[in-house]
Amino acid sequence: MGTIMKKYLCAVTLVALFSTAHAAEVQPITPDEIDTLVQKSIKAFKVPGIAVAVVKDDKVIYAKGFGVRSLNTHQKVDDHTLFGIASNSKAFTTAALAILVDEKKISWDDRVTDIIPEFKMYNPYVTGEFTIRDLLTHRSGLGLGAGDLMLWPEDNDMTRSEIIHNLRFLKPTSSFRSRFDYDNNLYIVAGEVIARVSGMSWEEFIQKRIFEPLGMNESYPSVRRVKDRSDMADPHVEIDGKVQVVDAQIGEVSNAAGGISSNLNDMTKWVRLQLNGGSYGTNQHLFTPASQHEMWSPQTILPVGSDNNPYNTHFASYGLGWGLSDVKGYKQVSHTGGLTGMVTQVTLIPELRLGIVVLTNQQVGAAFTSITNTIKDSYLGMPNVDRVDEYSKSLNDRIDDDDKAVKAVWATVEANQKDATSYKPDPALFTGRYHDAWFGDVDISYKDGRLNFRSRHSPRLNGDLYFYKGTTYALKWHDRYMQADAYAIFSLGTDGRPTGFTMQKISDLTDFSYDFQDLDLKRID
Repeated sequence: MGTIMKKYLCAVTLVALFSTAHAAEVQPITPDEIDTLVQKSIKAFKVPGIAVAVVKDDKVIYAKGFGVRSLNTHQKVDDHTLFGIASNSKAFTTAALAILVDEKKISWDDRVTDIIPEFKMYNPYVTGEFTIRDLLTHRSGLGLGAGDLMLWPEDNDMTRSEIIHNLRFLKPTSSFRSRFDYDNNLYIVAGEVIARVSGMSWEEFIQKRIFEPLGMNESYPSVRRVKDRSDMADPHVEIDGKVQVVDAQIGEVSNAAGGISSNLNDMTKWVRLQLNGGSYGTNQHLFTPASQHEMWSPQTILPVGSDNNPYNTHFASYGLGWGLSDVKGYKQVSHTGGLTGMVTQVTLIPELRLGIVVLTNQQVGAAFTSITNTIKDSYLGMPNVDRVDEYSKSLNDRIDDDDKAVKAVWATVEANQKDATSYKPDPALFTGRYHDAWFGDVDISYKDGRLNFRSRHSPRLNGDLYFYKGTTYALKWHDRYMQADAYAIFSLGTDGRPTGFTMQKISDLTDFSYDFQDLDLKRID
């Protein structure tokens, strides 16, 4: 036993010496260096405005805005500027559920149908087994972003009840609880669980049970509740080489999945709560450490790439509203959020009591990644690497490769239009109304020599169809900010008339929430 104890003490001593040596190497990034980093990111990724905060040891050591809220007004970003935090709202939804778990009103493994009897998935077995935990962990068996076209793009008129009803029509792409595929619609269901159990809407619960206790007085659970929009960042998208303001805000039905608007002043309060195990103020808890442990425990395994892994990450998973991984031996808890023209990131390293918040008003995720990782690198004692240059080069390479493929498609379309001798189907054959069980009706019309696609539920999905090859058309949306042009692939009956069509994205860089691949539109008129 003495020999074992000596080996143990020796090991502890070596660990302590290593930790001391490692700590000596750590030189946290300075405020001036963060200033320079953000300014470089703004320029490299064409982001009009960015807000960055760093929390360390329960103190906000950095909180600053850069650039402008809007290219229309040129008003400056500051720590009070509101941004849509998008899917970073999911952690608020799971925190709300944790409060109800702590109050013993629900458990994580309660069946959804016991609370929402009309809830139904494609497979009856899955319906019966589906739990609150399953709503939060992206392992339903549905494909990536399945059904997001009921929410996206903005201005879709689907109601929450219609979305919950339509889940039964979405076909799985994997077996239940076997694979991670990111989902938004099931967080809407989670929001409805909160409403039915608590007796107040998700929005009211977030406001009264989370925002008010934490003093997040400048945050709103939905865009419609924002009292003063004068200090709210506008979304921006680069269209044809020019960054411009776009008219896009998330709809009300999606609030539990991504509807919160907040700022640095309030998000640092949220980060401090998380790093303090759910406690705030003087001996007050929003949720218990046990509930936080559950939210930060692996639920669904995520793949870890073997290439370009500077953080020696061996494991990654999704918890309850948070992504989890190991970075240089530390646990990392993080999430990102993306709306049209606005992306955000929250990163926590609990053992270092470190939190980083980056809010941006352009949809280039490489901007927040370069800022977060550079700050994180300094606290992990990693060599100084120019993450802005690294991610800028990688992004530009991806864009260049994709541009070539997309331009080839439209070059074929243009050549077909110019070649009077080439085969072209009679466009009148394709006109009519088409129906998809979960997406609703689409009208294909022909006017002024052009076929037009118009969704009845989603008015922004309005565009022109151009002959590409065979029975495939290329669909160009009128709203160019969506960057989501698609193929429409028609099926023909024995009489040569279309019986329906499916869709696929043209660009590999199209946001996954444009889940065209899940549509199966059948002709009804």
